Amino acid sequence: MADLRTLFSSNEPLDADEAFTNREHQWATVAGALEEHLQRVAAPGFDVEDMEAPRRNVIVFHGVGGIGKSTLLRKIEASLTTAGQRPAQWGEVTWTQRLLPVRIDLARSASTGSDFERVLLTIRLALAATPGRPLPAFDVALRRYWEHTHPGEPLDEYLRRTGLVGRFAATLPQQMQSAVGGMAAALQLPGGAAAGQVAATLVEGLRERRERARALAACSHAAALLEATPDLEALSFYPHLLAWELGRLPAKHAVTPVLLLDTFEDTADRHRDFERLLQRLVYLMPNVFFVISGRSRLAWADPALHGRLDWTGPAAWPGLGAGAGGRQHLVGDLSPEDCDTHLARRLVQDGEPVIGPGIRTVITARSHGLPLHLDLAVGRFLEIRRTRTPVPDDFDHSFPSLVARTLSDLTPDERHVLRSVSLLDAFDLDLATRAAGLTHQAPARRLAERPLITENPYALWPYHLHRAIRTALRDDRTEDHWTPADWNRAAGHALAALGEQWTTAAAAGAPGRMLLVACLRQGLRLARDHRLTDLGWLTDAAHAYTDDSIWEPLAPPTTTVGTGSGGVPDGEPGPGTGGAGLETAADALAELLTAIARRQHEHRARTADRLTTVLGTGLLDGELADLALYYQAKAHKDLGRTAEARTGMRQVAEAGGRLAPKALRGLANLDRISGAFPAALAAVPTLGWKGRHHRVAGDIHWPHGHIGEAVASFEAARAEAEQHDAPGERAIAQTRLALATAFADPARAGDELGLAHQYLDGLDQRATTLLAHTVALIKDAGHPGHDVPGRAHQLRREITDAGLPWLTRFLELALAFHHAVRDEHDHLAETVDRLHTLTANGDFAYLTDIAAAMGDLPHPPRPTVHWLDGHTAVRNRWRTLVTTRRDRLTASS
Repeated sequence: MADLRTLFSSNEPLDADEAFTNREHQWATVAGALEEHLQRVAAPGFDVEDMEAPRRNVIVFHGVGGIGKSTLLRKIEASLTTAGQRPAQWGEVTWTQRLLPVRIDLARSASTGSDFERVLLTIRLALAATPGRPLPAFDVALRRYWEHTHPGEPLDEYLRRTGLVGRFAATLPQQMQSAVGGMAAALQLPGGAAAGQVAATLVEGLRERRERARALAACSHAAALLEATPDLEALSFYPHLLAWELGRLPAKHAVTPVLLLDTFEDTADRHRDFERLLQRLVYLMPNVFFVISGRSRLAWADPALHGRLDWTGPAAWPGLGAGAGGRQHLVGDLSPEDCDTHLARRLVQDGEPVIGPGIRTVITARSHGLPLHLDLAVGRFLEIRRTRTPVPDDFDHSFPSLVARTLSDLTPDERHVLRSVSLLDAFDLDLATRAAGLTHQAPARRLAERPLITENPYALWPYHLHRAIRTALRDDRTEDHWTPADWNRAAGHALAALGEQWTTAAAAGAPGRMLLVACLRQGLRLARDHRLTDLGWLTDAAHAYTDDSIWEPLAPPTTTVGTGSGGVPDGEPGPGTGGAGLETAADALAELLTAIARRQHEHRARTADRLTTVLGTGLLDGELADLALYYQAKAHKDLGRTAEARTGMRQVAEAGGRLAPKALRGLANLDRISGAFPAALAAVPTLGWKGRHHRVAGDIHWPHGHIGEAVASFEAARAEAEQHDAPGERAIAQTRLALATAFADPARAGDELGLAHQYLDGLDQRATTLLAHTVALIKDAGHPGHDVPGRAHQLRREITDAGLPWLTRFLELALAFHHAVRDEHDHLAETVDRLHTLTANGDFAYLTDIAAAMGDLPHPPRPTVHWLDGHTAVRNRWRTLVTTRRDRLTASS
């Protein structure tokens, strides 16, 4: 079918077809339901007069405005009319019955009464020539209604005036008059009798069971309908007569109407008056198949509507209830491939797509699968093409008309909630209500029921606004559009709502890591994008995020197409800026947390540089500045910049804030790294849980060869982490426990290492994961078939890429243990020399002493190392660990 708007938009000879993108799943749904309907109607026990049987003759397609529902119904109508109009991928149909598809657009018109008249007349017009004969029961009733409601107005004149003139418009008045005349003759009334007189006599005959009324005697409700006052209420029950007549048609004239009711959302009103009439149409015609499309699900199976509609609840409409499946279907977004196909086929010249692949890519990304956006983009393409060649940047924006379409059927409160939640990536009813500044949830609940909101019941916040609409709302040009001040104020409300949700959960003692991270992701973006100055709860949340060393990503990766300025999708947070463009405290905080999280995937030098930039802006103060300084010091420590690390840790510790215990731990670790073991051990009692005292103690014990004490300390650290529900710390303690046992008990180490990997699964702890791989080498040390040197070579590259030189020293210690167990003196000497070079600045110098002790090599102790019980005792313990491993391997070989 030609796209006329496109044809009249250009002087060039373009092939402008109305491209229909594959909706194979929806067609299969319709075909399957229609096949079931035909079989049910043909079954011996089916009775159109059964008023208690459940109705299964309706299927519903709902979706956001512009998703392609009307196009789908037009294509279904065409496919049911002529097989040649059916897309090849839809396949062949299995039924042989004669169908009569009729699509009725329910777009708003003058009034409920005239709308329902139009619907009923459209159906009767379509049937006018199908059986080729009158439908007397319905026609007499309709003629009587017409003479009563439209006195002096001929039906054929009304049909012309209202635009219902079609192939059968002239036939219908004749058939109705023929039905009246035929019934009058059967009742022995004079020629030209009015429909009212015919109906009255017919009712009398039916009541008295006269022979002259035998034609309608089988219809049990005919008399009641014909004697009722012929008003709109009675008209709405006449479809029963029509269904009864259709059921009586002889086989050669039999037909099954398929009524496609489009734009059902335009029937909405406060009292559901028009919807009530249409529901009667569907219920009273169980032998007719209905396909309904609208922006919302049909609520007919909701018992709460009892009294507002005639038939409600799941017993009446078993396929329309929540979760029932099979009868209410969301028309979803098009896939990127379907979007590209749609755009390529819309405009064709000389057999080639007019819209190039680059532009199609941008339009597809911006549309988020919404067909209306694609059509608007095609119009924009033709408009630009009149004066110049379109380029991809011309389409890197949304269309305000999307907003107008979305808002058209929302109440003022729903509009307010919609704009408020457009600031959020996801929400629940409570969050939406608080973000909108309302005191009642009803508007948010009504909005959540609309198809522009998608629901994932298993998500933390189950509701998501369609991304194309979310983006377009920021270009809102409607009469009640928000000003920049309105958006900024709403962002403040949304940020406060997120904070209230998190702080309330935290105060209850069970905030949950998932809620914390989700609130941080949305809160950081809101504060940054809207330049909010009051960070409030974000400070506490930032510290809570860093407390447990899990490091979930706080921002999605950058998108390269379909984005706004800066390459970040509108309404979504991007990654840290790396220091560029840090203008507000929110910018700095977002960059701070991103740098901390990303250090698991970046070289530590990059992390140190990013944090130095954040501190250099001066935008953060107090505890947030301490947070940046602490992690900068940690990065310096990992890089071997001991002096800078010590300065930063001391500054944080002296500030006395919430990070002071961690900074004291850092100073104790720096003492241990420099070989000042007595000073490090003296600090342990002052650290407590927040300073991870047990872990610090274990890291002091194992270098001395006190494996039992180290194991006990790490077990205590793990238990304390479990007690405080700190999975990140638990994984660290467990990995350290595996490290200690790997030297003395490789069998147990295998179990402990397996548990460590189990704990690390789902955590983003790169350094601890690399340490676990190093522990595996220690566990396998001495085994000839485990290729310890080869695995160490690969692991060294990973450690170097991560910028973790301290782990390189641990890796060399693992190799030293392997060579010592295997009595490979030359390889061991080379390893000790490498370690000596790596520890030349004094950091981890004790590892060189340990490596030499393993092979009983004549290596003088490093003067900077101060052991707790002397160099000789430590040397003897490590030599014993090596010989014990060697003897065990010899015994098992």
